[in-house]
Amino acid sequence: MEITMLDTFFGLPMHPLIVHATEVVVPTAALILLLAAFWPRFRRWAKLLPLGLTLAALVLVPLSTESGEALEERVSESALIETHADLAEGMLPWVIGMVLIAAVLFWWNLKKAPTTRAPQWVAIAIAVAALGASSGTMVQAILIGHSGATAVWSEDMGTPAQ
Repeated sequence: MEITMLDTFFGLPMHPLIVHATEVVVPTAALILLLAAFWPRFRRWAKLLPLGLTLAALVLVPLSTESGEALEERVSESALIETHADLAEGMLPWVIGMVLIAAVLFWWNLKKAPTTRAPQWVAIAIAVAALGASSGTMVQAILIGHSGATAVWSEDMGTPAQ
């Protein structure tokens, strides 16, 4: 059994601690990205907020995955845990998409002079991309969270591996 740095903290598994931060930051980043993409006044006010939150999500997702893998070594195997782990592997591409869109949105906002009107198709393309990435991220987060809760609270979870 390989023990990682993200295994336990004062005897508690790190995974639930990190996951709770992830489950706050990831949906918040998705919502802020959507607001910034669709609402120009919010975008001007938010400045770096969408990019900062998506970058925080990009850091937290792999930490959640790694701490989950450490926890997975401590509990008995089950189909529910495998489903949860498989779904969790699908989160990173969605978050990377959000980061890229937030970066483009920030760059576009910097390049756009207040008196210059950008082509309408640029705003529409960014908004559609933000809607797709944010929606996909939220659906994935809900599926992961539900499968994790089901695995934790199911009677089939079993006992810790020795």
